[in-house]
Amino acid sequence: MSGARPMGIRVMLRPSDAQVLAFLEAAHRAPFSYSERAATRGSFPAGYDHDHNRVRLGDGEAVFERARAALRRWAMFPPAWSRVESGGEPIAEGSTVCVLFHLFGVWWLNAARIVYELDEQGPVRRAGFAYGTLACHVERGEERFSVELLADGSVWYDLRAFSRPRFIGARMARPLTRALQRRFVRDSQAAMRAALSH
Repeated sequence: MSGARPMGIRVMLRPSDAQVLAFLEAAHRAPFSYSERAATRGSFPAGYDHDHNRVRLGDGEAVFERARAALRRWAMFPPAWSRVESGGEPIAEGSTVCVLFHLFGVWWLNAARIVYELDEQGPVRRAGFAYGTLACHVERGEERFSVELLADGSVWYDLRAFSRPRFIGARMARPLTRALQRRFVRDSQAAMRAALSH
C-alpha cells in the first residue's frame, strides 16, 4: 500500500456506481493508515490537527432519537458535495465505507472503517460512532460523529476529529484542506438540522 499512488486514491469525473463499488471492494483489504485508533474517545494524539465542534439540535428524547437515526443513515454528510457508500453494510465496528467528495468539478474517493460505536446511557446519553482512515484515503486520522442528550434536555450534534494530510498533494494544499474541513463542519451541522426538520 505504499508508493507514489497508493491503492484506492481516486480523483475522477463523476464515478459510476460500478467504479464506486469496485473501490469499496478493494478498500476492504486496506489497512488503517494511523496507529492511534479510538483516540477520539479521549485526549487527541499529538502530531495532528484537532477539531471539536458542537451544535444544538433541539430538546427532548424524540429529537435525540431522530438525530440518532439520522446518523445511522449518514444524513450528516452534506448532500450537495458529499456522500457515503457502504455497499449495504450496516454501521458496525469493522465496516468499511467509501466517502465521496465532489469539489471543483471532480470527485475524490476515500475509504474509512468504523472503529467503534457509541451507545452511552448516562448521565449524558450519547449515540454515534467513529471511523478511521485507511491506506486509500488522502488524509490520516479519525472522526467521531455523535449526538448527545444532556440532563437539561438539550440535544447536541458533536463532531470530534484529528487528522493530518497523508499524501504530498494534500500537504502542499494544507490551507485549502483545512478550509474544506471547516466547510464540512458547517455544512454537516446544517445537514443534521435539515434531517430533523422533515
